[in-house]
Amino acid sequence: MKFIQEEPPINIGASISVKSFQMIEQELKTYPKSKEFNYEELEVISRLIHTSTCFEQVLENIYFTKNAIPRLQKLLLSKAKIIVDVNMIKVGLSQFYLDTYKNDVVCYINEPFTFEEAKKNKTTRSYAAVVEAIKIHKDAPMIFACGNAPTFIYAAINTLLKEDVDLTKVAFILFPVGFVNVVESKDYGKRFCEYFDIPCILMEGRFGSSTMTVATLHATYKLIKDYDTDKKYNGKG
Repeated sequence: MKFIQEEPPINIGASISVKSFQMIEQELKTYPKSKEFNYEELEVISRLIHTSTCFEQVLENIYFTKNAIPRLQKLLLSKAKIIVDVNMIKVGLSQFYLDTYKNDVVCYINEPFTFEEAKKNKTTRSYAAVVEAIKIHKDAPMIFACGNAPTFIYAAINTLLKEDVDLTKVAFILFPVGFVNVVESKDYGKRFCEYFDIPCILMEGRFGSSTMTVATLHATYKLIKDYDTDKKYNGKG
């Protein structure tokens, strides 16, 4: 039998993206769970599904604190530092959005002092890196974005309390993935954010990834851009 070469049915990047989100929107309507979320939350959920293709896992495990997305947007518009656990998130974030809203991405995971502190205190490098990041940037608005290392969450919470940081200028996006410390760390983050009324988006259970963390931030940025275009958002809400 002769092999016949083919070309993609859709071969333009923008067209592929539009078609993908149209398919997601239609399929989401078949899940009763999707009706529990507001428009902004569904935009984030659509991005997460686009990244993972997992409808049920996303819908059943995603968690938003009240008004998490507009509160995250307010921090982004206030030039918040985005403190991340791995450089994969830093590399994945759109430079256009970062430049537009003047958000610096902070990742100290590979800094020499991180290796030294981790060895000295017998912690992971992720733990040591976020401790240092908070000490350096404690007076700035901060968004903690975690897609890999659960110890990052423990370090962030404990250091925020130890350094007496103003928690009204803090938010969390928590998507660590794996088996050890993962479920426990997310539960710790959820309880912390609920107790102190901190905006948080997290994926409960073992499910998560750095790419999903990036997708959540991109969806949040895009909503700012869309609202600004439509003259519906002024950055104060």
